[in-house]
Amino acid sequence: MGRVAELAGVSVRTLHHYDAVGLVRPSARTPTGYRAYSGEDIERLREALAYRQLGFGLPEIAELVGDPSADSLALLRRQRCLLLERRDRADAMLAAIERELDARERGLKVTAEERTDMLGARLYDTIGTAYPATRRTDPRIAAQIWDALGDARTVLNVGAGTGSYEPADREVTAVEPSAVMRAQRPADAAPCVAATAENLPFRDRSFDAAMAVSTLHHWADPAAGLREMRRVARRVVVLTFDTDEPHWPSRFWLTRDYLPEFAHILKDFPSLATMADAIGARAEPVPVPWDCADGLFEAYWRRPEAYLEDHVRRAMSVWTRVGPEAERQAVRRLGDDLDTGEWTERNGDLTDLDAADLGLRLLTT
Repeated sequence: MGRVAELAGVSVRTLHHYDAVGLVRPSARTPTGYRAYSGEDIERLREALAYRQLGFGLPEIAELVGDPSADSLALLRRQRCLLLERRDRADAMLAAIERELDARERGLKVTAEERTDMLGARLYDTIGTAYPATRRTDPRIAAQIWDALGDARTVLNVGAGTGSYEPADREVTAVEPSAVMRAQRPADAAPCVAATAENLPFRDRSFDAAMAVSTLHHWADPAAGLREMRRVARRVVVLTFDTDEPHWPSRFWLTRDYLPEFAHILKDFPSLATMADAIGARAEPVPVPWDCADGLFEAYWRRPEAYLEDHVRRAMSVWTRVGPEAERQAVRRLGDDLDTGEWTERNGDLTDLDAADLGLRLLTT
């Protein structure tokens, strides 16, 4: 026990406590009768300590590491998901602090409600609650997705978020790893399971179809998640983004002229061909209507003033990921160009379009 405590960086007293509460018990004995840890015991201890560092209480840890259906790889993926969610919360807190610093340095008044955004408990919710306000189902995009589902009666929605694009006339099961997003789902939404795309807790061919809408860029391993969707469903429908064509960041004026950092965010994103090959899918373009009801990143391509609104940007993860400095610069430059007419000079031809191909693609098996 002393050697294990030394290797694990904890006290012997901690190990005794874990033993007493049944969290991690040495399952072996030395010839002289001393308690000894097997390889499985060490692995359980490693998992318990990882969850402890994530802030979980001992009863919750016991439930997590005591799940007989989860293998070690699944537990690692679960821990990674939790760490990513914690990172998102930290990024959101930093962004809120940066916004308040900027406001105070410019002599602007910061309300009490805005200050509470930095308390942590509300910070990620500030981003999360923007989703149901601006990220609604656009009927034209929905029609294309639902048509691709074909005659599927049972549908798994992976990375479901707050429930946009879930068809009401089919039996839907949702998967969403973020507790914040799950809490934002409407009361009458489909039942939602806490899991990641890379480790779906369902048997092979459990569903007629599996769908994923604008979520792959959040996955740690998109190709693995797609293969999991293919495993649990006979049909897969995925709305994602195409970075295959040369100079793809120039496709959209916002990334071309104001937010070049967007390309860096997707530098490790798999190619459309790689994703299609992973599940044997074909790809088709998904035009973005000029009056798109879903406030996704590309939605306001003909309504540039919208990107100046903080509540609109907060519902787009891109802005948090590029950081507050890049966001401030982009918003300032866009505002200036709108005031001077420079934006209209460069993009006036867009006013004649009802929809635009900005790289959204629907993968369908």
